[in-house]
Amino acid sequence: MADPSNLFVQEEIRFSTNLRIQAVIAPENSILESIDKYYGSSTGIEAQKFLEAIEMGEEGSVEVMEDADDDLFAEPDQDEDAPAIKLVNLIFQDAISKYVSDIHFEPYEKTFRVRFRQDGILVEYMTPPMNLKSKITARVKLISGMDIAERRLPQDGRIKTKIKLGDKRKMVDMRVSALPCIHGEKIVIRILDKDNLMLDMTRLGFEEQSLEKFQRNIKEPWGIVLVTGPTGSGKTNTLYSAISNLNSEDVNIMTAEHPVEFNLFGINQVNIKEQIGLTFPAALRSFLRQDPNIILVGEIRDFETADIAIKAALTGHMVLSTLHTNDAPSTIARLINMGIEPFLVSSAVRLVVAQRLIRRLCANCKQPAKIPPQTLIDVGFSPEEAKAVQIFEPKGCDKCNGRGYKGRVGLYEVMEIDEELRELVMVGASTAELRLKAKEKGMLTLRMSGIEKIKAGIASIEEVLRETSKM
Repeated sequence: MADPSNLFVQEEIRFSTNLRIQAVIAPENSILESIDKYYGSSTGIEAQKFLEAIEMGEEGSVEVMEDADDDLFAEPDQDEDAPAIKLVNLIFQDAISKYVSDIHFEPYEKTFRVRFRQDGILVEYMTPPMNLKSKITARVKLISGMDIAERRLPQDGRIKTKIKLGDKRKMVDMRVSALPCIHGEKIVIRILDKDNLMLDMTRLGFEEQSLEKFQRNIKEPWGIVLVTGPTGSGKTNTLYSAISNLNSEDVNIMTAEHPVEFNLFGINQVNIKEQIGLTFPAALRSFLRQDPNIILVGEIRDFETADIAIKAALTGHMVLSTLHTNDAPSTIARLINMGIEPFLVSSAVRLVVAQRLIRRLCANCKQPAKIPPQTLIDVGFSPEEAKAVQIFEPKGCDKCNGRGYKGRVGLYEVMEIDEELRELVMVGASTAELRLKAKEKGMLTLRMSGIEKIKAGIASIEEVLRETSKM
């Protein structure tokens, strides 16, 4: 109980169960998380009961299916009764129904843990018994097309499956990565659910002036637009939104991705396969012979890819790509660090977008928070805003599973490269100088974008502070 002094509740339980009650204190959020974990959905309850049955049963009853079927959730046959197979299917089904983005299977010396990434945060889902560790790993590798005998090298695979949710069935793609660790292979599955792909740019989280800059620049006839941020910050969604916006009969759009995450009609998508020599540079060279208007490069990770992308941008193509940097101004330094000449960077790059994803406050249960004005000033609010602004914080309800957050929203830092910034890039200005000039020109930093979300009642201060720094 969160409040063991509540004798009325204890008496009610004692009367209902005819048992003696011993109250123990625990934090309210821990109790809510445990309720969600064990009673959150019918599939979750089934998985937990199934685990308990396995722990009481014999290890010898576990088998691995020989043939992988595209439809994991088809009617079970004799082999489908194998515990590892059934448990993997239950985990997948529960993850997809909860809109989980990643599933982690993690082997340790004495435990085997399964975690879900939900709204950007990792939460523990279950700890299957150790005697299922190798069987679950083998099952996932088998259906994702990996070599189950190879346990020493990292492998990548893909699962395409149908899942029944309620009365309807839907197709879901999953990207699988296996990495050898000291106690076994860690497997991470990225769930690519097309229903979660938001192609309407007005709903991603752009501020009005940032969106106007972004839309204007992607419609230019040539140049590079770069989207930057860490893994899982929504870069792919932003790029797909951009090319969907540009997709029409009179435009040839070509993409090189590793791997292709979502299939989009009217766009020519190439899956990069480095093991057979189909690398980003090789694909880009071929693209230039395919009469493209717009080229999307999944990621610029080396000099060769950057060099070809810059040359494509300077010869009449619009190039969209991603880069791993902390913010928009530092992207310029990263390109120069790769070996691209400053005069080429200043000529080719039109716009840089840095982005992060934060959890959105649950609209059903968010509540006003009392924050001292000085704390708000330290976060980045002006003294006038700190006195007048209404801040909200998470509470927790049935609709958000007691977390206080539901869904995610993007923070965007959009730096447009105009003549003055081009001059600074040409003379080798530092990242700090570029940032200062961009802010003078009206660029909203990631922190400022977060403050706008706080003022709109969309985000909490904790979420914005977790993902941004005050610059």
